[in-house]
Amino acid sequence: MKFFIDTANLSQIKEAQELGVLDGVTTNPSLMAKEGITGKKNILNHYSKICDIVNGDVSAEVISTDFDGIVREGEELAQLHPQIVVKVPMITEGVKAIKYFSSKTIKTNCTLIFSVGQALIAAKAGATYISPFIGRLDDVSTDGLNLISEIVTVFDNYGFSTQILAASIRHTMHIIDCAKIGADVMTGPLSSIKGLVKHPLTDIGLKKFLDDHKNSNQ
Repeated sequence: MKFFIDTANLSQIKEAQELGVLDGVTTNPSLMAKEGITGKKNILNHYSKICDIVNGDVSAEVISTDFDGIVREGEELAQLHPQIVVKVPMITEGVKAIKYFSSKTIKTNCTLIFSVGQALIAAKAGATYISPFIGRLDDVSTDGLNLISEIVTVFDNYGFSTQILAASIRHTMHIIDCAKIGADVMTGPLSSIKGLVKHPLTDIGLKKFLDDHKNSNQ
């Protein structure tokens, strides 16, 4: 399973990279705005900074919703750095653009996936990644993990190479459950990744070892 971090915060990206398990980064306009990154030039420069920190794919989202606009923005983003993956919304014009990008060997991440049908058509169009938002489904009393499981089944049935990127991860158990059912990638906050390290019995055991060592060497 690949670990992506979902943020535009450079310090958090650096911390995740230093942990040694980071495979990529996902961003969106909301995350950019949260960090105070505004204006086209500043946003593009910020993507370049992220690419300088990490070794893996960096999803950069288009703003346009028409085919020509998505293609224009996507090609500009793709030229920015070889690690850039063009993030395209799951809309009709987006599917057309994904097919176009696929023919040009430009990597894509189809975002805002909430159904198996959406995942299927994005894969048919040649998306590199599809991003089902499991946390947002949970928010409306729908089983987000079940969607991941259903997509895994369909993709396995037909041998799609499109990677399932579990998005809107809210906590550590989301990561574990997605790993159990076969998601290729997860993207979430740094806290959810760091949470995998923690267990109270580890803390208790380590304290006991250190106390015993200290007592035996007095």
